[in-house]
Amino acid sequence: MSFPANSVRAVSRRQSSVLVPTFSRKISNTRVSVKPIGMVKNSKLFNSVVASVQPIEASAVTPFDNTLPSKEVLDVWNNANAVCFDVDSTVCIDEGIDEFAEFCGAGKAVAEWTARAMNGSVPFEEALAARLSLINPSLSQLQDFLKRPPRLSPGIDLLVKKLKDNNKDVYLVSGGFRQMINPVASILGIPLENIFANQILFGSNGEYAGFDKNEPTSRRGGKASAVQQIRKAHGYKSLVMIGDGATDLEARMPGGADLFICYGGIQLRESVAAKADWLVFNFKDLINSLV
Repeated sequence: MSFPANSVRAVSRRQSSVLVPTFSRKISNTRVSVKPIGMVKNSKLFNSVVASVQPIEASAVTPFDNTLPSKEVLDVWNNANAVCFDVDSTVCIDEGIDEFAEFCGAGKAVAEWTARAMNGSVPFEEALAARLSLINPSLSQLQDFLKRPPRLSPGIDLLVKKLKDNNKDVYLVSGGFRQMINPVASILGIPLENIFANQILFGSNGEYAGFDKNEPTSRRGGKASAVQQIRKAHGYKSLVMIGDGATDLEARMPGGADLFICYGGIQLRESVAAKADWLVFNFKDLINSLV
């Protein structure tokens, strides 16, 4: 993860008998710490890389008043039948399309489009088409990119496990691509049929041929539409959406998500965070609140 050049303070923290550097910087009143960890105890996650993001302990200095959930919010969270997660900058620490663009040599231009899309300043379908056209990926490039292990957000594996132990169904609803999300779902034990995402298309010679426009997540309001489909198909009485972007916030609507939890542990988008029912910076808060 990179930040604009600014004063960055490095300290050392001992973790699992290994001394690793922790780089801290205050962003929008949120302290962000990035800790590269080579291995975690769960064998399924042994080659995942995790980043830690922690809120300022003194909640009084945060500009948001939704970091402490109300009783009503906690009731919905605990009684939900299903939980839908955004993937990029929520389940994973990266924006997958930005990482793929960097891999293909189009990183800067694509990242600018991603920021505009996530803040809701341009239609999502326009941003998706523009970014893929800039990357113009081949099938072989995608296959090479997928050799890199997913980089999961810290605690997401424990949260998903706790949700499943509490008999809650878990879904991944993303504006990213199935090809990149399938490995994430496999690590977390989420059925592939519980993925709602986009699909990159290739021609007979492996050349880029666009994306599947029939996927609901390929267009504006797509996540909301996908969540509504999930709820209707399974008859869920209550459903929660967790994510970081404007498209995740859109899923909180009649017939869709009853509750939107903004995860600001990787990217804090203030316009989205301010409208969330609950703003969290660490998945431990969600784990500990489950009864």
